[in-house]
Amino acid sequence: MEIRAIRTFATIVKQGNFLKAAEVLNYSQPTITLHIKHLEEEIGEKLLERGKTLKLTESGRVFYERAKSLLQEYEKLTNTLQDLEVGMAGLIRIGISEPTASLEFPSIIADFKEKYPHVELSIQVADANTLSSLLYNDEIDFAICGAPEVSMKNVFKPLYQDDIVLLVPSSHPLAEKSTADVTELQNETILFTPHNCPIRIQIEQNIVEAIGTAYKKIEITSSMSHKHYVQAGLGVSLFTRTAHSFSIPGTKVVEINGINVSPPIGLLRRTHDTPGKAATQLIDLIEDAFHDKSAAGVARAVTN
Repeated sequence: MEIRAIRTFATIVKQGNFLKAAEVLNYSQPTITLHIKHLEEEIGEKLLERGKTLKLTESGRVFYERAKSLLQEYEKLTNTLQDLEVGMAGLIRIGISEPTASLEFPSIIADFKEKYPHVELSIQVADANTLSSLLYNDEIDFAICGAPEVSMKNVFKPLYQDDIVLLVPSSHPLAEKSTADVTELQNETILFTPHNCPIRIQIEQNIVEAIGTAYKKIEITSSMSHKHYVQAGLGVSLFTRTAHSFSIPGTKVVEINGINVSPPIGLLRRTHDTPGKAATQLIDLIEDAFHDKSAAGVARAVTN
């Protein structure tokens, strides 16, 4: 059963006669007649009663209702396939780590969805090592995260080098300074991400080199929770500038000397992987956004 014959039948019913249907479809009238003949032969039922006025048979009425739904779905399918062909549809599975997932990515996704509204997105938020495993097992298409400890045959392309700042309660003596030194953290309670976090490991090594073990610590799995714990006066937080890019009432960001850690944020992809057109468009947007962020970081460093 050809879709064009079904479309011809539906058009005849809608227009009320064969001649108008032929004009709408840009077919000759014999072609229209042949389409209906073949359709009725294939179904084994008469669909139209010819006469002064065109009438549907009972079988014709049933077939017409189903034909309308079928043609609507066929049109949607055709449009979707056309969108896929030019990279305007499909599903992109993205992995991303915090704080980028909450602070940087929403605006990038908003720009992308405005340009490609038919593309579906699945976003998984996890740490770099977990994302590397998900990518290796083909559960995501690419990831935006820090450098994983184990590459698992994935390729990491740095896009931006972050730096470390100190977040303190507004009532803390260090809040009166614009810049503090790591040695001033002696006997402080420092909020850390989990013990296996590469950034945390590097930060703590710098602290131990400066003040030994003369500090207390609280581990918090979510880096995005740090500012709320600082607000509550539970400690100070040493983490990325991105994570502390906005402070909440009762907290203040202070520059810190003596923490020589510049964690990279980058694109993690499978080796020799070629992304689809839609995924390529999104990756381009991400790279542009991080290029701008990197340029802003350089300008800030020069100013300081």
